[in-house]
Amino acid sequence: MPVSGAKMPITDLSRQLVAGFDWTAPDYEVIIRRRIRMLKALRAEPGAIGGMKSHFRDYPCDFVTLFGSTFDPRLVERGIDPVVPFLLFPRQVEFIDWIIERWKGQEDGVAEKSRDMGVSWLTVAAAVWIFLYHPGSVVGFGSRKEEYVDKLGDPKSLFWKVRTFIDLLPREFRPAGWNSKKHAPYMVITNPENGAKIVGEAGDNIGRGARTSVYFLDEAAYIERPEAVDAALSQTSNCKLHVSTPNGAGNPFYRKAKGGKLPLFVFDWRDDPRKSQAWYDAQVAKADNPTIVAQEIDRNYEASVVNSFIGGDLVKEAMLRGPTQVQAVGGLRVGVDPARFGDDKFAVTIRRGRLIVFQAEAQNLDSFTGAAYVRDCLAPYGEKPEQIAVDEIGIGAGVVDVLTRMAEFAGVVVGVNASLRMDGAASANGVMPIPLVATIYYNLRARMYGEMREWLKGASVPNDDALHAELTSVRYGYRGGSLLLESKDDMRRRGVKSPNKADSIALTFAIPGAQNDMLDHQILTDTALQAGRRPASRSGY
Repeated sequence: MPVSGAKMPITDLSRQLVAGFDWTAPDYEVIIRRRIRMLKALRAEPGAIGGMKSHFRDYPCDFVTLFGSTFDPRLVERGIDPVVPFLLFPRQVEFIDWIIERWKGQEDGVAEKSRDMGVSWLTVAAAVWIFLYHPGSVVGFGSRKEEYVDKLGDPKSLFWKVRTFIDLLPREFRPAGWNSKKHAPYMVITNPENGAKIVGEAGDNIGRGARTSVYFLDEAAYIERPEAVDAALSQTSNCKLHVSTPNGAGNPFYRKAKGGKLPLFVFDWRDDPRKSQAWYDAQVAKADNPTIVAQEIDRNYEASVVNSFIGGDLVKEAMLRGPTQVQAVGGLRVGVDPARFGDDKFAVTIRRGRLIVFQAEAQNLDSFTGAAYVRDCLAPYGEKPEQIAVDEIGIGAGVVDVLTRMAEFAGVVVGVNASLRMDGAASANGVMPIPLVATIYYNLRARMYGEMREWLKGASVPNDDALHAELTSVRYGYRGGSLLLESKDDMRRRGVKSPNKADSIALTFAIPGAQNDMLDHQILTDTALQAGRRPASRSGY
């Protein structure tokens, strides 16, 4: 649920300070002089400082705009001091308001951002506000590497920003008795006045420490073993804010951002008054790799995938192509990807030519109920399929056995070992036919995906975000000069769930239905015949 049109929690104090400020040609000296005059007036009036602190407790954006500072070394080349007033443009105001709303409501949230939007400084500013005005609170920061959380003297680290933000506040607005060397050692910052803390964690240690009031997970899409981190954080904080630029589809950050279950805040580069179309065009022109622009500026999940075997544009075109725009000829070909782990799903795809006519998933199926599920999926079509290809790893072997015993599927059920090498070696049970010419593919999984990718160029598939993510999330590499796709286990290690639906489509290409100019593969079927099962008929895609 994206946040839009949020009420800006600022008052005339902030509006007067930034009145007339030109974001494209910033004059920070004017702002500094206004701040100095305001601070002198506060110091001259008894009780005014206390009154301002009371005001700041309810207006965090006023606190940041009136007395917060930030650091940008890129300003030096323009003749501007790198330490400048932290002036919030409207979308930044909305973001801080969004953070506080999530924290007070004890709910998680996702912030999807373009780079260079000041988001790290915004999370720091919000954390310092909580730290100053809410006694006993604990704010957590986590990132994939320790140096990104805290590295003494490094402006890149979050804790350097926290220390700097506090040190640059007027003395009246710092904690009483504050000494950064004493109260802000490595990875922990303590408010000596009210006992509040800001703590840091990194990598596998995220979520392993003390309970927190709010937790900022920085660059969440890049965290290794993100599901383990999520599990740990679920026990230590009621408000976890996942902040990141995209890093591919299918991972937990993608699912959180696109799932619709968590509040989503989007930071687009067009929200930044310092940027323009000319700025964007310049970024595109100077980028060595267009993926960088797609990932860090356009927030494109699919384009941001490194070594994605199937491109996002190809999948989008197939999803926009209607059933009447493709050739749905030939018999039905069925791909079955049984669940391998507890959170996996049992996926079934039914394909006729260039059209996916049916696709569905189910959970908690064993060999018998899984086979029955396949039969039920096929029942409405009233015809015997040309092929039912089942991933035979795990419970799949049992599904193959049960389906084979069903009279209506006699001779069309094929057990598939996707890891089967494409070098002429027979599979363990001798069921799968082996290509004589398959040097471009390392194993059967790569060959099936290769044929599916070519098929997508003229196919119609369901317009399904989850399917889109699965198809574009599989990465590839080479081994011995042959194409190799990452395994499901490898995907799981980087936090991407098993691509069940995508695999079930690929399985419909387990045994090509015809020799095809597009797919130049010669198939040896003797081993399948010797095993007592005939391969699926070759009557066409």
